[in-house]
Formats: sequence, structure tokens, C-alpha cells
Amino acid sequence: MTTIVEKVLYTGKVHTTGGRDGASRSSDGRLDVKLSSPGAPGNGTNPEQMFAAGWSACFMGAMGVAAARMKTRLPADAAIDAEVDLCGTGGEWFLRARLNVSLPGVEREVAQALVDAAHQTCPYSKATRGNIDVAISVV
Repeated sequence: MTTIVEKVLYTGKVHTTGGRDGASRSSDGRLDVKLSSPGAPGNGTNPEQMFAAGWSACFMGAMGVAAARMKTRLPADAAIDAEVDLCGTGGEWFLRARLNVSLPGVEREVAQALVDAAHQTCPYSKATRGNIDVAISVV
């Protein structure tokens, strides 16, 4: 898919060494994490956790944009519990994900409309659409 880019808003630059048992550091030094394989001993994070954090943060932002367009607001205690599974079958690896969205005090129909709109505009949702199994629920 080729899309004409009018403007690059931001480029995240990260240098990683050692793979799943290494480290990642951003070019500006704001991200500096040790990595460890899922379930392995150690104090590092893993790509699945970082993907879940990035997607849920971006999705929350997309819900904020949707709320503004719908002339409503997200509650201050809005939250997303993101789960990203690393799966394997027949020697192949793949991801699947769930976003469980909590919008306390928001009517269910409005909450669902916000989630649906965010899923259409969030860059992470666009990147995963048709590529991995995704379930997004209002909880």
C-alpha cells in the first residue's frame, strides 16, 4: 500500500542490541529499557508489552479525537487493558491482541461509538487490521 505523505509528524528512532535478551535505547534517551524473553527470569520488558503499551496509548488518543468530534469527553478515569499474545503453531510465530476499554460513566452506545471510531483512525489499529486477530471490547 502506497500512501502519499504530506507531512511526517514524528519519527521514533530506537537502537536495539541483543534481541529479546538485550536492550533498546531511543535516540533522544527518553526510552532506555532492558529486554528479556517473555516468561524468562530477569527484570526486562519484552516487545509484546511495549507493543501493548504503545497501542493502548495511541488508541486512547484516538478516542479523545473521536470524543471531540462527537462533542463529548472521555472520563478522567478512562483506561485500556491491552493484551498482546505471542503465539506459535507449526514452528511459525504470530501475534494476537485484545483491547479492553473502560469508560466509566459513559453510556454503552456512546462508549462503543468512541471505540469504533478510534479503531478506524488509530495508526496501530490500521497497522494490525487484517494482519493479526484483534478483539476490542467495552468493559
